[in-house]
Amino acid sequence: MGNNSAGRVLLVDDELNALKVLSAILKEEGYEVFQAQDVAGAQKVLGLNEIETVITDLKMPGQDGMHLFEYISVRHPDVPVVFLTAYGSVDSAVSAITQGAFYYFIKPPDYKKLKSILSRAVEQHRLKKEVEALKSKLEIGQKTERIIGKTPGMLRIFETINAVKDSVSSVLICGETGTGKEAIARSLHYQSTRRDKPFIAVNCAAMPGGLLESELFGYEKGAFTGASTRRIGRFEESADGTIFLDEIGELEMALQAKLLRVLQEKEIERLGSNRKIRVNFRLICSTNRDLSREIKSGNFREDLYYRVHVVRINLPPLRERKDDIPLLTSAFLREYCVRENKALEIASDVMELFQLYHWPGNIRQLKNVIERAAVLAKGSIITARELSDEVRQFALGRAVTGSVVKPLRELEEAAIRSALLECRGNKSRVAEMLGISRKSLYKRLSEMEV
Repeated sequence: MGNNSAGRVLLVDDELNALKVLSAILKEEGYEVFQAQDVAGAQKVLGLNEIETVITDLKMPGQDGMHLFEYISVRHPDVPVVFLTAYGSVDSAVSAITQGAFYYFIKPPDYKKLKSILSRAVEQHRLKKEVEALKSKLEIGQKTERIIGKTPGMLRIFETINAVKDSVSSVLICGETGTGKEAIARSLHYQSTRRDKPFIAVNCAAMPGGLLESELFGYEKGAFTGASTRRIGRFEESADGTIFLDEIGELEMALQAKLLRVLQEKEIERLGSNRKIRVNFRLICSTNRDLSREIKSGNFREDLYYRVHVVRINLPPLRERKDDIPLLTSAFLREYCVRENKALEIASDVMELFQLYHWPGNIRQLKNVIERAAVLAKGSIITARELSDEVRQFALGRAVTGSVVKPLRELEEAAIRSALLECRGNKSRVAEMLGISRKSLYKRLSEMEV
């Protein structure tokens, strides 16, 4: 709903003339006015429209204004309620104020003051809605990482995520360890209509089959030695949400058969019980294995493969998306600068080295290297001294063999141009993203003639 009108107001009064007069006054002020002559009618209007404030008479035949106030307090707690009352029921109105009503007026009201109070009530409602929206965005931001990338392969992945995020079809995310498969899964969930439902992640490689089975399906008290209470499994916990099976290629064959049955029948049985429980979830899986090869080797069921492999997302290793490295590096550096309360920049030769290194651990390794460097850095510049042994040894090897490297100026210009594109030309944001001072950025832009 847009905020084009002064506000959407519901007037509730059993006197038709009173409704007409107040409605005409408020419409002249730009309000969109809804009317009801009893509590039942008001409840119907509230159910069908996004009302921003209710102005209600206190005394009405049948259910009165207090009944309506109690209903709104439970069902629409963000909607302010203003009472209109006769002299004889002032005590009731004061009581309502102590319970959370916004204001009360004695009939006939001072219309100038009523308009002022109404404006405040609508503003309060809108501020509450904005705060709720910001909280929701913050909660989602805390649960999912921002996926960074401008290379063609990553842009295609973003398009796929947008196309399938609201589908119920299973998604298989393939890629080497550390490429960010769980981040993609979380993005699929938190951009979807299921975002308010659970996202349950299970690492299939982290526990043996028997333990993983009880983790997924749950168990009843006494199902096995040590089962002293009933335990709800991950499938049940993911009700109406998403379950993410990380490294599904690690599942034992017996558990693969049980998973296939769950996907076919949408039912589970807790260990120690024969009662079937209906489950509803969206399945996302990941693997760093070639499942087609695993099928040929007899390690993965072909029928399960086709169940989990409806939509496939292939995440490229970091060595194949090196143009994204400056952006990823800058994002990670900002994160750790905030955490460590430091202001750091990456030395130009280090950034050059990052784009030459092969990154066997992919994004996870890059993030780890940046974290280590940010913690160890004593000055304002991260140099090769702060890098991990693997990266530093690679740098020494390049120096010894005299390998041909990409010109440093070309690497810097590529990073700056990429950041300018992402920040839409906002130079302050570009400097922040690249971890350099604005003075340094303006100097390089001048040299680039940008």
